[in-house]
Amino acid sequence: MASTIEPPVDSSGPAPVDLDLPEESKMTKLATASILATALEWFDFLIYSTASALVFGHIFFPSLEGALGTIASFGTLAVGFIARPVGGIIAGALGDRFGRKGPLVASMIIMGLATTSIGLLPGYETIGIWAPILLITARLIQGLGVGAQWGGATLLLTEHSPIKRRGFFGSLVQLGTVAGIIIGNAFFLCILLFVNEDAFIAWGWRVPFLSGILLVIVGIFVQMKIEETPVFKTMQAKAQAATADQDIPKVSLLAAVRKYWKQILQATGAFFVVNGTFYIMISGMLSYGTANVGLSQTMMIMIVCLAVMTQIFTIPFFGSWSDRHGRRKIFLLGAVLMAIWAFPFFWLVDTGNPFLIALALIVGLTLHAMMFGPQAALFAEMFPADVRYFGASLGFQLASVFAGGLAPMIMVSLIEATGTSASVSVYIIVMAAITFIAVFTIKERFQANLHETSHEVEAREAREKETAAHV
Repeated sequence: MASTIEPPVDSSGPAPVDLDLPEESKMTKLATASILATALEWFDFLIYSTASALVFGHIFFPSLEGALGTIASFGTLAVGFIARPVGGIIAGALGDRFGRKGPLVASMIIMGLATTSIGLLPGYETIGIWAPILLITARLIQGLGVGAQWGGATLLLTEHSPIKRRGFFGSLVQLGTVAGIIIGNAFFLCILLFVNEDAFIAWGWRVPFLSGILLVIVGIFVQMKIEETPVFKTMQAKAQAATADQDIPKVSLLAAVRKYWKQILQATGAFFVVNGTFYIMISGMLSYGTANVGLSQTMMIMIVCLAVMTQIFTIPFFGSWSDRHGRRKIFLLGAVLMAIWAFPFFWLVDTGNPFLIALALIVGLTLHAMMFGPQAALFAEMFPADVRYFGASLGFQLASVFAGGLAPMIMVSLIEATGTSASVSVYIIVMAAITFIAVFTIKERFQANLHETSHEVEAREAREKETAAHV
């Protein structure tokens, strides 16, 4: 059965033609590999946030008590986010020039080795100041790995997928993130259920980190079994037709930033409230629920796991919804509703009732999914093929520094300074306003042809201006 999907285009910009859909088995294999790779990558990255909330203060900062220890622990969490844009820049430059698959595989191997090393680190009582130094170093390497991963996994699916299902298949990358959180928290929950607190602090927390070696194995599998995307193959074919001595058109990083700085900033702003609220809900709430509301660690992990599990359904739903109604307006609606929910969210959490806390998180994460689901397709459609890996990755990872990585630390600091959760609600509203403004200014390129390069986009836009001038 044939359906309209994006074809390779040349500089004259021919219209889409009917081509056979990718084989169902091929898309299933790609989706499975992408979800598995993303789940393990984010499992490795996000178990750090759980450990930061529960145990790292005791192991690596024993001289700091209470909120100060938690803030210091969350500070090391933020270090990984600082490294993410660097990983995105490196992977983006390589991915746009040499292919999407290589940087993705490298990111998984780097992440797996860094995570395993954290599980082997001795604590402060054993090696003193070197313990937090080595922890921070491993976290930086984790940041490089995850910074390189998202763009590769996203383009692996969006550049393979049928044009009318791009939002759905792109959302499966985001689903892998959620799966990683569920697996990570479930791992910690099982350990907490079967060992006492002393054993958990002594060795139990290390077990999830030691499983990071699985990601290395998955990386090798992806390298062997998954082929390069059709979009990159098209770029190679165009370049080989144009010249015999280069593989693909060369676009320098400076040129990419100069030409597409606006789109990079728009992508950064679009991800602001998405990333910030995500880490407030999955990491900051673990600390807040135990230290400020009075629930046990086990209860808070169970509540967070339950709430996050709902995104297994909501993320693909909103990704698919965006295939019918466009990415931009769904994103805007999600930002507005998240701002409205900021105060009721903490009103419910502050009751201390586990059912009301679960309700607050489920609603909050559903609103989060309204933006997170369509995001992969939105970002892929914002950039031409030859700068897409770089532009989408950099926008995504810059937001992770200023929103996601700092959010739990800012949350704890705000509550410590003001004595009220209302300050965090205001913080969420500010992030939502940034996201709304950024997305509102994005030019909708719903179901755009992903095969167009920057040179072809410029030529097409020039023709359109010339045509408009003659009308």
